[in-house]
Amino acid sequence: MPIVIKNGRVIDPASQADRIADVLILDDKIAGVAPNLSAPGAEVFDAGGMIVAPGFIDIHVHLREPGFEHAETIESGSRAAAAGGFTSICCMPNTKPVNDSATVTSYIVERARRKAAVNVFPIGAITKGSEGEELAAIGAMKAAGAVAISDDGRPVMNSRVMRRAMEFARSYELPVIDHCEDLNLSAGGDMHEGLASVRWGLRGIPSASEDVMVARDLVLAELTGARCHIAHISTRNAVAMVEFTRRRGLAVTCEATPHHFSLSDDQMRPYDSNYKMKPPLRSGCDAVAVVEGIAAGTISAIATDHAPHAGSEKMQEFERCPFGIIGLETALSLALETLVYPGKITVNRLVELFTTGPEQVVRLGRGTLSPGAPADVTIFDTNVTWTYDVNQSFSRSRNSPYHNRTFRGGPIATIVNGQFAWRRE
Repeated sequence: MPIVIKNGRVIDPASQADRIADVLILDDKIAGVAPNLSAPGAEVFDAGGMIVAPGFIDIHVHLREPGFEHAETIESGSRAAAAGGFTSICCMPNTKPVNDSATVTSYIVERARRKAAVNVFPIGAITKGSEGEELAAIGAMKAAGAVAISDDGRPVMNSRVMRRAMEFARSYELPVIDHCEDLNLSAGGDMHEGLASVRWGLRGIPSASEDVMVARDLVLAELTGARCHIAHISTRNAVAMVEFTRRRGLAVTCEATPHHFSLSDDQMRPYDSNYKMKPPLRSGCDAVAVVEGIAAGTISAIATDHAPHAGSEKMQEFERCPFGIIGLETALSLALETLVYPGKITVNRLVELFTTGPEQVVRLGRGTLSPGAPADVTIFDTNVTWTYDVNQSFSRSRNSPYHNRTFRGGPIATIVNGQFAWRRE
């Protein structure tokens, strides 16, 4: 059935559009963006007072399947993505088995084709088993559908291996997405190293553990000419280094998560495992630097690092429970409240961070409302008031620090390949 989205404020950074218009969807493509559009038998969605944007893209999601379906599945994670306004998500390779071969990549692609509510694109591992020693089958994974490579939570410590990975990635025109952490500096740490960690008697993770690896990756990116993307950047020094490198014209990008720009370590509830993530919540100065990096254009994308864990895993002592929180359903609202309403960025810039910014990293051929583009559309309202109940989440996991928080602004409807994947009741 054709769909006509009427009377919305259409913001499409890819075409620099910002106007009141209708959007016509025929089959699975954008057929037109103009006033007074119609089509025989079309379903009409009145978006008056709302913003109509290209479908949001999240380039950092953990779907846990195969291997950890008790925490999340491709089906449940994609439903949470749709409820958060995302139409495309890229899933990290830390599954069981690790996505380090065409076999696992193909399984994810096929499983997503049958079960996912949104578009799912696999990210392949850099090394076999993500053990940091021998390169994975990068070319075969790309042929099977991988859009990037990363060892994510098990970063490649061997700089020689990382150099070779960047050289291979460049030859296959793939970005290298790196979780920047010196595992020797962070070993045994549970939260950011600072006053709060001392006060609570917890071992700290110093900012330097991120900074030194960001510096290494930037040097290797210059050496190899590879497209290097820094995941979930969280320290002021790391932001400054990326800005310096980008000014020199290198193909370096980075992302920030909503929890790293909306929270800091002094806002943590003591020993609450829902505040335990990696990188950890940093100091207030670091959080401000991340916001400033977004406003200045240094940080080109917002990604959730959606990391579900079963309740039995998270409900342990702080020192024993795993790192990570879920974030797909709250990302847009947190970005509106932290970045747009205080005047740090415009709504147009916000849409860019969720669309063209991620698209420039992984190059999916999406993130625009231009005629002929895939009909992925995110409709959101900057004034709707809603309360996040983690127990009603589409995710299988409940590890979020935002439970019972009332937000102003959020997604209203998500259209994926010309069909409604989710609508707010």
